Amino acid sequence: MNAPDPTIAPPGEGGPLLKVLIAAPRGFCAGVDRAIRIVELALERYGAPVYVRHEIVHNRYVVDSLKARGAIFVESLDQVPDGVPVVFSAHGVPKAVPAKAEMRGLDYIDATCPLVSKVHRQAERAHDADRHIIFIGHAGHPEVVGTLGQLPNGAMTLVESVDDVAALAPRDPDNLSFLTQTTLSVDDTRDIVAALQHRFPTIAGPRGEDICYATSNRQEAVKAIAAQCDRVIVIGAPNSSNSLRLVEVAERLGTPAHLVQRGTDVVQTWLDGIGTLGITAGASAPETLVREVIDAVAAVRPIAEDIVVTAEENMVFKLPRGLEAA
Repeated sequence: MNAPDPTIAPPGEGGPLLKVLIAAPRGFCAGVDRAIRIVELALERYGAPVYVRHEIVHNRYVVDSLKARGAIFVESLDQVPDGVPVVFSAHGVPKAVPAKAEMRGLDYIDATCPLVSKVHRQAERAHDADRHIIFIGHAGHPEVVGTLGQLPNGAMTLVESVDDVAALAPRDPDNLSFLTQTTLSVDDTRDIVAALQHRFPTIAGPRGEDICYATSNRQEAVKAIAAQCDRVIVIGAPNSSNSLRLVEVAERLGTPAHLVQRGTDVVQTWLDGIGTLGITAGASAPETLVREVIDAVAAVRPIAEDIVVTAEENMVFKLPRGLEAA
């Protein structure tokens, strides 16, 4: 007798075999891996509690796992007692935050993603060159708040859409630069940049792409599977910018898409009458949750899994000095 195919789950209760296309790359990126490891190493070095300003990454499962080990998440340094270490999240913080920590004598560890830090340095260079910066991003997102906070008030103008570009009235239109949030829609950002360059032909941009490799790769992976799918499930948090963009990418290709945080969020009727389901995960979602969602689907329909690889990722970021040997 032949051994059962390990890619086919035991039959669920309803319907014919469901083909499941799993996007690759998906899930954790190098910046998220690094940020989580920083909190883990801080707990090992200092012992609990270690305070973390804002969610280290936008994923409830990850945050709850670190809470169980002794991390305490707060939104303000005012909530951090004296004499305990504090970690700044992967999204970055305004310059006023480490300055306040130093003033209070707090030990702090900066877990800002190096690709976000790169945008911060670009902003400083543009400001030093006396250029006003047009920053493309989503108002209120922690990364945007952190980036705007690298420079004095008024040094940057935030735009979120092509319509915002049309409404711009800079004091010196021939002396502008633009930068972008790292977790935006690649297609939307391309349109906004094109509108900026059309209105302001002398505007300067970054030498390389500000949207991070992980965001771009995950969007391309969704494009590769969405056209073949009747529905797409994206695993991620509702406050995760890159996860929300994956839903948008699928829907713009005409494929219904849903954001879920856990396997328990999968709605059985989503699987009714479909032949192919796509699954991916935002850059803050661990592979554990991907398997959990696949298992939830397999409990309803018999499935055959197929991984669709569109890129290989091998990026690794160094830990902050002093933590490597923790």
